[in-house]
Amino acid sequence: MKKSSVSDAIPGLTKNAATVLEKRYLRRDETGKVLETPSDMFRRVADTIAAADKKFDKKADVSALSDTFYRMMTNFDFLPNSPTLMNAGRPLGQLSACFVLPVGDSMEEIFDAVKYTALIHKSGGGTGFSFSRLRPANDVVSTTTGISSGPLSFMRVFDVATETIKQGGTRRGANMAILRVDHPSVMDFIMCKADQKQFNNFNISVGLTEKFMEAVERDEEYNLVNPRDKKVCGSLNARKVFQRIVKQAWENGEPGIVFLDRLNRDNPTPLVGEIESTNPCGEQPLLPYESCNLGSINLGTFIKDGTVDWKRLKEVIHNAVHFLDNVIEANNYPLQQIHDMTHANRKIGLGVMGWADMLILLGIPYCSDEAVKLGKKVMKYINDEGHQASQELGKKRGSFPNFKGSIFDKKGAAPQRNATVTTIAPTGTISIIANSSSGVEPLFAVSYVRTVMDKNVLIEVNPIFERIAKERGFYSESLMQKIAEHGSVQDIPEIPVDIRNVFVTSHEITPEYHIQMQSAFQLYTDNAVSKTVNFSNTATIEDVEKVYMLAYETGCKGVTIYRDGSRDEQVLTTGKKEEQAASVAATPVEDEKKAVKRERPKALKGATHQMQTGCGPLYITINEDKNGLFELFTTMGKAGGCAASQSEAIGRMVSLAWRSGIQARQVVKQLQGISCHCPSGFGDNRVLSCADAVAKAIQNHLIDNGFDIDSETVRHERGACPECGGIVEHEGGCSVCHVCGYSECA
Repeated sequence: MKKSSVSDAIPGLTKNAATVLEKRYLRRDETGKVLETPSDMFRRVADTIAAADKKFDKKADVSALSDTFYRMMTNFDFLPNSPTLMNAGRPLGQLSACFVLPVGDSMEEIFDAVKYTALIHKSGGGTGFSFSRLRPANDVVSTTTGISSGPLSFMRVFDVATETIKQGGTRRGANMAILRVDHPSVMDFIMCKADQKQFNNFNISVGLTEKFMEAVERDEEYNLVNPRDKKVCGSLNARKVFQRIVKQAWENGEPGIVFLDRLNRDNPTPLVGEIESTNPCGEQPLLPYESCNLGSINLGTFIKDGTVDWKRLKEVIHNAVHFLDNVIEANNYPLQQIHDMTHANRKIGLGVMGWADMLILLGIPYCSDEAVKLGKKVMKYINDEGHQASQELGKKRGSFPNFKGSIFDKKGAAPQRNATVTTIAPTGTISIIANSSSGVEPLFAVSYVRTVMDKNVLIEVNPIFERIAKERGFYSESLMQKIAEHGSVQDIPEIPVDIRNVFVTSHEITPEYHIQMQSAFQLYTDNAVSKTVNFSNTATIEDVEKVYMLAYETGCKGVTIYRDGSRDEQVLTTGKKEEQAASVAATPVEDEKKAVKRERPKALKGATHQMQTGCGPLYITINEDKNGLFELFTTMGKAGGCAASQSEAIGRMVSLAWRSGIQARQVVKQLQGISCHCPSGFGDNRVLSCADAVAKAIQNHLIDNGFDIDSETVRHERGACPECGGIVEHEGGCSVCHVCGYSECA
């Protein structure tokens, strides 16, 4: 690998971006030492992807092409998906983010899919599945004369397997599960995540058909079909099923919906197979065993003198298509079947980020007809030029092998290198690297508070807002603090009205405009658009239903919603859940929620754990009642002293927390890793302090007593990032931290 020809100080690379790169992307040795700079990383990627040109032209000027790719990335005009940045030019070499695997209706096929899933997750990818081929629960199994356990039971196997694979600490496994609405198990599927402790490694979406939606509109029954024999085995009222989907989404954001007939209407290779599923965030419909590599153009960098620089945008589009097509050649696929199907269709997904930035720089409010109109114009331009670039590559390199019988062949189109060209993906982490807004989403926040490792509190300000505020003369540190605390600029009179109009955030935009924007980009996107429609906590079930219907009516291929606070788990509440759920009209029931401290029974069972600390042995007794962990006592081996009193205080606070409904994992998270002047032990037995000893004892107790250690201590509330404690935003069907780059969906 040649060294970068420019300074390692990449212009525009923020301190936060550099931190994310170092933590997640840069090459390390076996001891964890970072071996490359950000510019080295970009050069590594550029060299690797450019080298693929040699497969088609032995005389290709790979060095010049590498420079082009390098500039495109370091100018943040375009960035590929995270696996390409992480793995290009490294031994793993797996460069794709999106995979779909088939799940057949036999034990052999199901567990083959589980094995293949593990291999894909190990390599850094996410997987999508349709479980619609599996016979329903209690159906006949002829080979054993037994009965089927149904799709949900096998989904649990995939969920557990995903939890086991940690992907080398850089990317978590993520799955999409889709079930057809005419599957007999559809009602169980709709409700499978009502208990938020279930299927936490899955996003779920119901696959809706045109027949079903027509039945919804007419309030009619529709047929359920057993996938085993394709025979009708019952019927349901379509409107009631649709309302159940809506109500469940209102309660916790899932299930989403995908319109299967629309996915297959735009399936470029219908003779090859039927599209059954998408990748985890829903934007990439794929055939079984197909993968797709994605990349995004940063629209915020293409504003010149107050207008869109169409000429430079065209140049980057063509270079980006060239880049993504080369990725297919440079990629090291986890399975031969995936290699073969991907090469046969050569799908790429060129999308955008920085859309909100572009609108701000043009002075156009996100929630306006002008913005929707521009969205159509920009995406049409990207799609048209992207296909033109693919045709030019097709003339030089040949069409994708499955071209015959494709939609391009039927239209008599020119040679086409790629079966699909455009996709709008969420860009959580790469938009942090580019310091841009994510995907086609509005701003997450204008300013927010970030707590760094040394507990210092920093005010993070949108760079465009900060620059405009200084240019217009209303910038001040106190104003930035006020915005961060307020969460919005809308009600701050010191900020000019025209600035307030363009700096709107996701929760300040009406759901209708969220859908209109998604529809605008979908109109000129080959695959699908990843977007989350944000609702306030006070939104009604009818509000969600309206948006789901609007998504159908405006041509979207699917939709994901999130009502603010709907996934924040309240352990103990007053009132009955059934009574709360009964209100399906207007406003959700305003029920008083408060933690209720459990009373101590006369007798409790428990165990005492001895932990060796720097202050001597610490004996930690953990007791349980019928609801779980209840109280914790500590006894120091050495009498008296500050350590003994502090340990007793920790025990009392932990006991109070548990009795008030706080989960064990939250206590562990707060205590684990606290260090003092006198640690003890080595390796896995190293104890940093008495507080750290308590955390380790709780973990040991959970393991010894059969608790699910992963769900108890690793899972996190969706409101806070598990790695940095920052605010998690819901976008594209996923939870993303805009501070450190953590993504729940890999």
